[in-house]
Amino acid sequence: MEETIKKSSKKYKELLRKYIDTQDEKALYDLELISKAFIRKKILPEELINLHIQAMENIYPQLLSEYKLSMEFLLEAAVFYGLALQEVDYLRQEKNVLTSEISVAANMQKTLLGTEKPEGSGLDIGVVSVPAHQMNGDYHHFTKGSNGTIGIAIADVIGKGIPAALCMSMIKYTMDSYPEATMSPNKVLENLNRVVERNIDSSMFITMCYAHYHPKESKLRLSSAGHEPGYIYRAETGEFEEIRTKGIVLGVMPDAQYREYELMIDKDDLIIFLTDGVSECRDGDRFIETEELLEVIRKYIDLPAQELVESVYRYFERLQDFQLRDDFTLIVLRKDV
Repeated sequence: MEETIKKSSKKYKELLRKYIDTQDEKALYDLELISKAFIRKKILPEELINLHIQAMENIYPQLLSEYKLSMEFLLEAAVFYGLALQEVDYLRQEKNVLTSEISVAANMQKTLLGTEKPEGSGLDIGVVSVPAHQMNGDYHHFTKGSNGTIGIAIADVIGKGIPAALCMSMIKYTMDSYPEATMSPNKVLENLNRVVERNIDSSMFITMCYAHYHPKESKLRLSSAGHEPGYIYRAETGEFEEIRTKGIVLGVMPDAQYREYELMIDKDDLIIFLTDGVSECRDGDRFIETEELLEVIRKYIDLPAQELVESVYRYFERLQDFQLRDDFTLIVLRKDV
């Protein structure tokens, strides 16, 4: 660094004298080269100012004391500026590293939590799940049992970001270890509750709804752990009914028990599962009402299930100026046979 400054000192003084005498822009061009050399060598701004002070004192030894003091003041300002700039550069690098790592984690989460809609179940299934940020605190999953039953899970962590995403991964792999097709919904939740209570921080909770659809009986059996109420649209009457379920959120009590509910499903009926990122969408500072949500769903009720959920999502995305405030997950099941 000292060698670079020493080599530049004489050249800088010559350029400064030339520019003062002639205002030749060629001097400015050569100055640019010196500045770039300083940048490559990571020489701080105050060193350049100090170089300027020395050159001026050499060219004009009789400088006013006020001028000298002003340059000393500028030099101190440059020192503070340089330190702040280094800190900003460090923080920017740290942010870039963190952003990159979160992006990798988000892609891994998407892969790990991926699930496919089951075919040949007599259900037309539509699902959309969009995180408000990079990591998703919502979870959904489908399974198909050997007896033809369809398992549907939807969950939401009370908490956001990476901790929520890690909780969702734990739920996913815990459920993968269960013979879901043979376990009743309430037993699935009771087992999950014990795992969550033992392994997740006491400040975090998980709401969840787990359901089994039995196509031969046209029945939906489900249990809820404090999750958002779902809805059923009765095609015969054209009316929505709330699916009233009760159950404590996962992770609060190790011995919690969950009740199982049963619904008969007729042709063209619609089952709606969602997270609070749907039911608590905002229009400005106002939360939407349940009736507003259901009217939006009704608007697209005749569309195939996947087109329906995507249309509803786009509607609420526009309503929130394309800035989701919470993870948005909506599942629709239509009995089509």
